[in-house]
Amino acid sequence: AFSPDGRTLASASEDRTIRLWDLSDSRQPALLGALSGHIDTVHSLAFSPDGQALASASDDQTARLWDVHDPHQPVALGILTGHTSGLYWVAFSPDGHTLATTSNDRTTRLWDLPGPSVTGHTSAVRSVAFSPDGHTLATASNDQTARLWDIHDPRQLTPLSTLTGHTGTLRAVAFSPDGHTLATGSDDRTVRLWDIHDPQHPATLGILTGHTSIVRAVAFSPDGRTLATGSDDHTGRLWDIHDPHHLTPLGTLTGHTNNVAALAFSPDGHTLATASGDQTARLWDLRDPHHPGPLGTLTGHTRGLIAVAFSPDGRMLATGSDDQTARLWDVVNPHHPAPLGTLTGHTNTANAVTFSPDGHTLATGSDDQTARLWDIRDPHHPAPLGTLTGHTSIVISVAFSPDGHTLATSGEDQTTRLWETNTDNAITRICRTTPKIAENQWKQYLPGLAYQPPCP
Repeated sequence: AFSPDGRTLASASEDRTIRLWDLSDSRQPALLGALSGHIDTVHSLAFSPDGQALASASDDQTARLWDVHDPHQPVALGILTGHTSGLYWVAFSPDGHTLATTSNDRTTRLWDLPGPSVTGHTSAVRSVAFSPDGHTLATASNDQTARLWDIHDPRQLTPLSTLTGHTGTLRAVAFSPDGHTLATGSDDRTVRLWDIHDPQHPATLGILTGHTSIVRAVAFSPDGRTLATGSDDHTGRLWDIHDPHHLTPLGTLTGHTNNVAALAFSPDGHTLATASGDQTARLWDLRDPHHPGPLGTLTGHTRGLIAVAFSPDGRMLATGSDDQTARLWDVVNPHHPAPLGTLTGHTNTANAVTFSPDGHTLATGSDDQTARLWDIRDPHHPAPLGTLTGHTSIVISVAFSPDGHTLATSGEDQTTRLWETNTDNAITRICRTTPKIAENQWKQYLPGLAYQPPCP
């Protein structure tokens, strides 16, 4: 396959490799780089329309995506699995957002490729959050900054501003319910509140001090008057922030014997959940925030907990753990939480959990470089929906947009990615940009299979 500018040639072979060649001098092509990873013959190659990516199809039943913007150092982006026999053709749609693959299993598959990779941070992106109106994305990074992005067009994100002031890694970021305030937590042991009425010109509102170690988690109460923070000092803290110019400490949550890695308010604001490296999650009664009281303790994970989230109706809790699993819990009676289902499939730490706004889907992110989607309508028997591949390192944070149609993931590869999670929307967009396969093409590539084009 030729690159769109005709300067690079990609070749594939039965030796299972792909090679890139410089054609600046067509009489003496020069080897640029080699791509390995397929475990059987590679039959087909295609460059994306912008020439930045290469897709390959193989007898090993997979297609692969490669970042070839630097052909001297091509990078694996992801593996597309699902076909049950060897693949022999691959093609991009004209807009580059869809990939088509054909296989000996007599099917053609259309793949909605990840949205743009949001770049700008110079180190791992540890946390990501959507504004309540879904128009702004916030990211927090090891580079000691947070950034705001305009996502009105999720295929063309625009940087708005960079928030500086912390003197250590940023671990957490959260929007207030009205979207006017941002909270960030850092290794510098502080939490900062930012006025983001004008997201292009954010201003510091105040700094919360009191934790004696890294601040790993921040969360606003549903009414926006209270902030909860979690730290490696083994405590959670509550803060009165209704007047951001006079920030007041409320109660301290003690009982965990390791870091408080994550925390979440129930939708009614009466309960706080905390997740800890001590292998437990705890529920706390916040009706008197000056004196928060312990409710139930959730045990069952076999290693430290990294993540926690309430379902939108407040009846379930999800936790993620270093034991490579996520778990669902019935918390209708917070004094006696009960285990529901266990989500297995990740091959490394489950770093992040988040519910879709309708409560039907859970998203998880993992050290195994993937995010996964799960059908949890029957929480006793959660079912895998799909695996999102594309990150080239650990996935640290996941967040659904308020309408539930987009998932944001961020990780140690210094990027944030946006994914279309609404199947109907994805199909409509794919079919709008992908030509309908003609009946003669169908017969050529899928002989013996009744003509049923995936797009009308």
